This record gives sequence, structure tokens and C-alpha cells, in this order.
Amino acid sequence: MPRQLGDLEDAVMTRVWQWNRPVTVREVLEDLQQERSIAYTTVMTVMDNLHQKGWVRREVDGRAYRYTAVSTRAAYAAALMNEAWSKSDNPAAALVAFFGMMSPEQRTSLVDAVRMVRADRPEDDADDSEDGGTSAQAPAEAASEQPVEGADDPTGTGR
Repeated sequence: MPRQLGDLEDAVMTRVWQWNRPVTVREVLEDLQQERSIAYTTVMTVMDNLHQKGWVRREVDGRAYRYTAVSTRAAYAAALMNEAWSKSDNPAAALVAFFGMMSPEQRTSLVDAVRMVRADRPEDDADDSEDGGTSAQAPAEAASEQPVEGADDPTGTGR
């Protein structure tokens, strides 16, 4: 997935994702104008740029284009997290630091996500733990119980 979206790109994509239907520049403009002063041509340029970057597809509808998202916000967020994690010199320490920043609600979401992944791939459970896959322990819980070299140093610099 491409680089992180800029502020205005994110504001436009947020609407495209939330509305989950083909949208016009005019619709996005009118909604954005509730928050800020912005010109039609600015929104049109941003949406054209998003199309060229592969974030949205467009189809002609009369004299206007209708834009739809190519992927979901969840896929975008996952790609950003994966990119940040894969660039770390110490991925385990980065994950431990990330888990430490999570709110209780986010940890609950993580536990739920791990359960969903395990339900989709039960054959992986036997390989994931010493107890034959019966443990439902989430990575956040496991990370908090097992020391990881460099865990107190999320930057991985040894300082």
C-alpha cells in the first residue's frame, strides 16, 4: 500500500469509507465545508490524486465522476501498522511497546482479533503453543509476561 495519507487526503478518504458508496466531489466538498473553508477545485484535485495513487476508482456519471474506495480503512490501518513494525530493528520490542500503549478497550479488541484469526485457522493452534493450542492467550498478554531484550527501549537503540 502507498505511503500514509496526508491530512486532506485522509479527510476525503474518511468520507468515502464512511459513506461506503460512490461519491461525487460535490458531496465531499459540502461535507468538508462544515469543518473548513475549502474550494471545489481543491477537493477535485485531491480526489484526482487519490485516483492516480490507487486509493479510489472512478466512473463517469453524467458530467461528473463518482469515486469509490479501492480498499477499507481497516486494510489501510493494517498496512500502516505492518509497515511500521517491519521497519523496526527489534520487532518484538516494538510490539511490546505498542501493547503497552494500548487502552483496555484496544487490548480487548486485540484479544478478539486473535480469536477470530485462530477460528479461521485452527490448524495453526497446535503449533502456536506448548499446550496443543488450547491457550487463548493474546499476544498482548503473552508479551507482558515474557521479557524481551530491548523491551524497555522501543527505539531499539540500546539507550
